[in-house]
Amino acid sequence: FSKFSPQDSTTNPSLVYISAQNPEYSHLVEEAIAFVKNKNQPLLHILDKLFVNFGKEILKKIPGRVSIEVDPKLSYDTKKTIERAKSIISLFEQENIPKERLLIKIASTWEGIQAASVLEQEGIHCNLTLLFSLSQAIACAEANVTIISPFVGRILDWYKKNKKQESYLPQEDPGVLFVTEIYNYYKKFDYPTHIMGASFRNKEEILELAGCDLLTISPKLLSELQNTSSPIVRKLHKENAKKSPIEKISMEKSTFLSMLEQNLMASEKLQEGIRLFTQDLSQLESLIEKRL
Repeated sequence: FSKFSPQDSTTNPSLVYISAQNPEYSHLVEEAIAFVKNKNQPLLHILDKLFVNFGKEILKKIPGRVSIEVDPKLSYDTKKTIERAKSIISLFEQENIPKERLLIKIASTWEGIQAASVLEQEGIHCNLTLLFSLSQAIACAEANVTIISPFVGRILDWYKKNKKQESYLPQEDPGVLFVTEIYNYYKKFDYPTHIMGASFRNKEEILELAGCDLLTISPKLLSELQNTSSPIVRKLHKENAKKSPIEKISMEKSTFLSMLEQNLMASEKLQEGIRLFTQDLSQLESLIEKRL
């Protein structure tokens, strides 16, 4: 944190699972367990409290917002996603942390996007994750979501594996092209939703997206960028997007599902992402159960 001075930060089940095993953070786990000893659903509340504890520590080090992920098992349940999001917000408010410093992180399923729409109307801002298709991006924008996080590197991974192509030029990287497509669509039609490119595999992807609203970058790639002497050229421009011949798409549920189904990469990566986050959350549950 001190080296790169980030504005915002994020969490997910995988990151929290790894951190919870680190002795340096064992007090955060023990505090979560102690906090909910008398609750009716101890494990459920412990997990939420643990995420809140990590988020609270992160917020001590940054001036902006932290993203806290809702249980990925609820990705297809609008009602329960809303309930868990409000529970997380309530736990932060008990720590005197206002909701303005928080982003609720939700998978970009149709149900997740509808949950985010309700939460946004109530002043709870959302970060829609596991986003791999234009249909997801448009639905998020029409739901007035605060931020979307398209996964650049995971898209590249899929294309390298399924198209049997070992490498791509930076300007031809499928993840880069996807984020550029979303950027142009959003700016063409003046959607206020911010695009935060995520899951980068190399610094060239980042440089190709210079001009994007936000980027979330690992410390390793930040170090590589810091040691780059070449000038950074802005690649994404709102003015160019305004001139692009893009047609607006009205995103109803049937259109969303049809477009997503036809996009094999997006369908596979969305399901895979939910599955992997769920597995890591289950491992975190097991870790906590051993402590109980």
